Amino acid sequence: MSIKVENVSKLFGVQKALDNVSFEVKAGEIVGFLGPNGAGKSTMMKIITAFQPASSGEVFVNGMDVSKEPLKIKSQIGYLAEQNPLYYDMYVRESLQFTAGIYKIDRIKERVDEMIDLVGLQKEQSKKIGELSKGYKQRVGLAQALIHDPSVLILDEPTTGLDPNQLDEIRGLIKEIGAKKTVMLSTHIMQEVEAICERVIIINNGEIVANDQTSQLSNIFSQKAIIEVEFDKTTSASKIQKIKGVIKATSADDLKWQIEHEAEIDIRNDLFQFAVKEELSVLALQKQKTSIEDIFKQLTRQEAGI
Repeated sequence: MSIKVENVSKLFGVQKALDNVSFEVKAGEIVGFLGPNGAGKSTMMKIITAFQPASSGEVFVNGMDVSKEPLKIKSQIGYLAEQNPLYYDMYVRESLQFTAGIYKIDRIKERVDEMIDLVGLQKEQSKKIGELSKGYKQRVGLAQALIHDPSVLILDEPTTGLDPNQLDEIRGLIKEIGAKKTVMLSTHIMQEVEAICERVIIINNGEIVANDQTSQLSNIFSQKAIIEVEFDKTTSASKIQKIKGVIKATSADDLKWQIEHEAEIDIRNDLFQFAVKEELSVLALQKQKTSIEDIFKQLTRQEAGI
């Protein structure tokens, strides 16, 4: 495993930020690490990157204990913090050369050139960092996190404040990088998770509440499914609810219906038979997909007692 977290807790005075957290991230995975504000995401990332000690539990990166070999681990991790730490008075190329020097990289000029090409900073490389847009500042932070060629990349809210074009560019870059490295990505943008993450870990109130492949996460709520259907004439909820497997039918105008049904029963054939019997035409029928955002809201609201 690239990252292994075992029974980690973190206390700040009497406040428990992390409560017996355990999970693993395999080599080559892109994993989304999600949670509402104050859930413990940034704290967990700081512990993994050896910037902050755990109160209890163990963390291993590439088989090494974070508490015992922090310097070795930092040399193998690229970390882009939520508050991107940049020297605004330095020029882009100067800043990358400075970072490369800290890591004692050979052939600094060649490596800086590679990073500038990789993250798309060619046109901005002669500017001061303070003169760059938010998107290009994020690219500089990403280049600094990658310059020592780490095997593990930790990204804490890497796309916060970016415009739609910048979002697409940074997402594409992260996906490209993820083909060769282990990436753990914290974000509030659910579309981002669905677009680039293979697996999702959701944390709430310092505890892991979900950990599964992105494609399989909807199984958490597999006991119910929803179909949206539009008829050409009005009908009633009481009639629709007589169809086997239907739990509830709701509509605003008696033409377009949202039908909640038992997930293990496919009601579509019976729904068409119902329409024939009631002399209705089906104008549209669509099975509603449970999104990552829906799952996130349900899990974090449930844990919060909402």
